[in-house]
Amino acid sequence: MRTVRLTSETDFAAWRDAARGLLRASVEPQTARFRVGEQGGLFDAPPPAPSVESHGKRTEVFLTVPRTFLGLGAEVALHRSEDRFDLLYRLLWRLQTERDLLKVVSDRDVADAMERAKNVSRASHKMKAFVRFRQVEDETGERWIAWFEPAHRVLEKTAPFFQRRFTTMRWTILTPDGTADWVPASAGRTTGELAFGPPATRDMAPQEDEIEEFWKTYYASTFNPARLKTKTMQGEMPKRYWANLPEASLIPELVAQAEVREREMVAAPATPPNPKLIHAVAPAVERAAQDAPPPGTLEMLDRAVQGCRRCPLWRDATQGVCGRGPARAELMIVGEQPGDQEDLAGEPFVGPAGQVLNAAMAEAEIDRTHAFVTNAVKHFKHEPRGKRRLHQTPTTSEVQACRWWLDAERSIVKPRLIVTLGATAAYGVLGRKVAVTKERGRPIALEDGSTALLTVHPSYLLRIPDKAAAAAEQARFVEDLRTARSLL
Repeated sequence: MRTVRLTSETDFAAWRDAARGLLRASVEPQTARFRVGEQGGLFDAPPPAPSVESHGKRTEVFLTVPRTFLGLGAEVALHRSEDRFDLLYRLLWRLQTERDLLKVVSDRDVADAMERAKNVSRASHKMKAFVRFRQVEDETGERWIAWFEPAHRVLEKTAPFFQRRFTTMRWTILTPDGTADWVPASAGRTTGELAFGPPATRDMAPQEDEIEEFWKTYYASTFNPARLKTKTMQGEMPKRYWANLPEASLIPELVAQAEVREREMVAAPATPPNPKLIHAVAPAVERAAQDAPPPGTLEMLDRAVQGCRRCPLWRDATQGVCGRGPARAELMIVGEQPGDQEDLAGEPFVGPAGQVLNAAMAEAEIDRTHAFVTNAVKHFKHEPRGKRRLHQTPTTSEVQACRWWLDAERSIVKPRLIVTLGATAAYGVLGRKVAVTKERGRPIALEDGSTALLTVHPSYLLRIPDKAAAAAEQARFVEDLRTARSLL
């Protein structure tokens, strides 16, 4: 038995060099094995390639394999199975005579390799989904550290994902297989540096941080018992990862209460549309009336918008949703459009995005009752999906058609400052497409003498999967609102 000793569990390049030597020496797969360890083996170095005489010259024997094998092999090498390199050598041996072997997915070796590669890919995906960073302060300043136990050795494969996602953050991922440490670019460093270190232990990672309670509160508030499928949830979020997830401590209680909460939701009466805001109470306002004088009061505008036919969005919406707030407000906040809950309640920003907005305004010391809160588009644009209504972004023409109503609100309220939440709101106010990330937080003078300030939409904060990134963006959002308060 020929034994090849590799120095690293994931060194696919070293395996390739050793496998070439075995193959050129005609060592059959059943007489060769690959192991990882420090001890020397019977076959530590590959023999020189055999050569043949060709017109008096010695010619080296070259080996070729399909390019797909190299990709497959690199994935299989990260699997935790002890015989993974033996399997790869067996495939390499067979490929010398069976050139289309990898196309035969029913072959036992091919199927085995593909299944292991699939498991490695799944482990990498789980790492992206379930790494949870915690904030610490050390001699270098702010740092984010995570402990994770991947099913396979995917740290080096997956670390570049976090490098791209959190380029400006100093972070470290600790695993039993090794450590990934990212130091971003700074004043003294033109480029960031990703380095890998030795294995770590759980006690080297922080156990909690101050943001954790906020995250758990948000997770519990978005848990829908009517959509609970325990088996599916555990399939997507296996219990082996729960120990590293702050929100996992809530799951048993949320699952236990799900049946009771679902019965309460079913028994509760549906929220009826505001009787003042049904379609029938207002005459149709056609696009032809574009130049008609706008309603003179907010109450008149509320009634008139129910007859709006300027674009097709009224057909599938429950009602039009105008703004709410003082008839004379120094601050106007403009969002994109009503959501599912806003469409039913007839009020802007009462759903999850509204809760984020309320919390951010409170932190920025802005009283929402003193602001006029509205949307650029007054009807809920959505796509039916079973019993759900999935949000769709309004088109440019739909925003332009609804701008007449937004301008009417501005003429009544006469705000000094307008904060736009997201690109759609900015287009509704400015009348031009903008890149929010480039113009964010910079006052923009408007023709009517007021000022616009651009920032992101609260729903964007809800869609950020990583807790650390969400907290950073939440802080930027609050800072934008503080800027708005200072402008007033």
